[in-house]
Amino acid sequence: MGFFGAVRQGRKDDLELGKGLWRRAHDRFHRGLDRYHQVLEGVDDEQLYNELVQIANELAELSPRVRTVCVEAQKRSPSDGLDVPGTLAGVHRALSKAGNSLATTAEAAAMLRLAVGPVPVGALSVRRRAESVFEQVADAERQLNA
Repeated sequence: MGFFGAVRQGRKDDLELGKGLWRRAHDRFHRGLDRYHQVLEGVDDEQLYNELVQIANELAELSPRVRTVCVEAQKRSPSDGLDVPGTLAGVHRALSKAGNSLATTAEAAAMLRLAVGPVPVGALSVRRRAESVFEQVADAERQLNA
């Protein structure tokens, strides 16, 4: 995305997500996703790389869902600060957990990348951490629709 595309996207994000709580939750998730993809660049083992890419693709599919939750939360309870609205506290908590879990998923992938020799269980530890991200995004959706 070029400079002007980034500026347009930033304006769109400001309109849809605001500049507060929901924007931060959205951006945190995307930083975790970016970090996970950066980790992939250093994986030499082809089988492990393929497993990690599959997980990366599944995590990337969560991105529009996270955005939808954040946009809807911003519509229901606009935020330009860091105060968590009581009515959507559960949504925010689930999104925060998803962002944290995504960061630990990237960390687990980085640890596998640094492993010496073959990894006997492949990306199982990364898969387990990714499962919690899927669950937490689904929880945010449930909380929003409750």
